[in-house]
Amino acid sequence: MTGLAVLALLAAGALYVAAGWRTPWPVRRTTSWLTGLAAAGAGGVLSTAHGDLRTHMAGHLLLGMVAPLLLVLAAPVTLALRSLPVGAARRLARLLRTPPLRWASDPLVAVPVNAAGLWLLYGTGLHAAAVHRPALGVLVALHVLVSGYLATAAVLAVDPAPHRRGVGVRAAALAAGAAAHDVLAKWLYAAPLPGVAHAAEGARLMWDGGTVVTLVVAAVLWRRWYTSRAAVRAADRVLDRPPGAALPVDPLGARPVP
Repeated sequence: MTGLAVLALLAAGALYVAAGWRTPWPVRRTTSWLTGLAAAGAGGVLSTAHGDLRTHMAGHLLLGMVAPLLLVLAAPVTLALRSLPVGAARRLARLLRTPPLRWASDPLVAVPVNAAGLWLLYGTGLHAAAVHRPALGVLVALHVLVSGYLATAAVLAVDPAPHRRGVGVRAAALAAGAAAHDVLAKWLYAAPLPGVAHAAEGARLMWDGGTVVTLVVAAVLWRRWYTSRAAVRAADRVLDRPPGAALPVDPLGARPVP
């Protein structure tokens, strides 16, 4: 890992802690953010072992699945909207509604892009090229982290996002992404990459590790859906509304009125 990457991780941790210090914020989310940065750092180091697929794949699992999950659960966008001055928070909200970020936060875009990046890396000569080009390896690692974060964020929808997809669509996207990941792992097991050690073990780690993290993401998605449904049912009982009735909307159309 380059010194610039270490500085970037430290800066991300310091900014998050400072923002959480200025506003009431759960310690568990701060812990999740810092742990996610640590996982990203460890994954960045391990992923440079291009000649040992087992070690390299451990790094990519940390970088592309474990770290993104922990970072998404930290809800950094929500923290930014709460801690920034009003003007800056409004500018950030407008930025989130721009077409590029709306596309990036769509699970039907983010999940396929994440899966396609892995197939491009291991299905072409890109992995071998990164061995001799450290700068290319850094770009690949950055892509793995960012695309993994965007895909996980699009599925879990922890932070506010415009035009959020329903839970059924997000669950289907998660299942499709997991299938693409598993097929790639089987392909790497049946046709090992040339010139790498522990190819079979690396492919098996990709399969097993990816399955575990995907199940955790699915469990978090189900829990968030169940909790939201429980909150709606509780509101129905308090306000004596028929179950499932739509919430009234305020005159400005900003948000439902409880």
